[in-house]
Amino acid sequence: MTDNRRGAFYMILAMLGFGVEDAFFKSATGSGGITPGLGTLQFGLLAMALYALYARLSGVPVWTRDYLRPGLLIRTAFEITGRLFFALSLAYTPLSTTSAILQAAPLFVMLGAAVVLKEHIGPRRWIAMSIGFLGVLLIVRPSPSGIEANAILALLGMIGFAGRDLATRTAPTHVHAAQLGVLGFAVVSVAGLVILAFEPGTPSLPSPKAAALICGTALCGVAGYTAMTFAMRTGEVGVVAPFRYSRLIVALILAYTLFGERPDTMTLTGAALIVGAGIYSLLRERRKMR
Repeated sequence: MTDNRRGAFYMILAMLGFGVEDAFFKSATGSGGITPGLGTLQFGLLAMALYALYARLSGVPVWTRDYLRPGLLIRTAFEITGRLFFALSLAYTPLSTTSAILQAAPLFVMLGAAVVLKEHIGPRRWIAMSIGFLGVLLIVRPSPSGIEANAILALLGMIGFAGRDLATRTAPTHVHAAQLGVLGFAVVSVAGLVILAFEPGTPSLPSPKAAALICGTALCGVAGYTAMTFAMRTGEVGVVAPFRYSRLIVALILAYTLFGERPDTMTLTGAALIVGAGIYSLLRERRKMR
């Protein structure tokens, strides 16, 4: 298996994990059993503990001075931006809409790869990514008056995640995936504290059901985060990044079955364009290899 195909496989696994993670988090916060701030804080602390255990089992230190390197500091800044706004978007915006907006991230990752990393991205891949972005617009359907305030939360989260993914590419190769996870979910905990500081009233203990859902969020988040880190370190960004679109399929299925969201024809058409763009990217790479 080539590096590009391996990276695509890791990315699909990551998106499956993240899609289920989003559904768990939305269920926990949407039921009123836990606030977005407290849910994000619990999620971050649990996942950080799991990654700390992973680091110890892998024989690497939980803390490393590499966390303070400029590249990882930049990654941390993008991470906290993405986690902060995406958590708020999940809590207050339909899952299908939030996930659709997030699919614009590969376009920003590809642009960054071309400008910052000087990676060659052929015109056909750019066309495929543009078609995928058109699919996102069909789902979001911005009006002349602008985009809803809740959608702006998802847009800011998307920009944060795109920057994080690109910065992961430039992270020191000797920094273990478990160490990146510890750092990443420490940032999630900080994002939870920031949201919690602006929530009205006194924080209360979550309901048992909500607490269990957040535990599921942490487990799926750790699995998805690990796979995503491997994906962004394997193969070309321009080939691997389009497979982020698979998250939208997972989100649409979960939104339909769990939250009663009924995507219309334009939404399904947009999703088809997005998936088609990702599949074309893989077929194009296979043809180049032949």
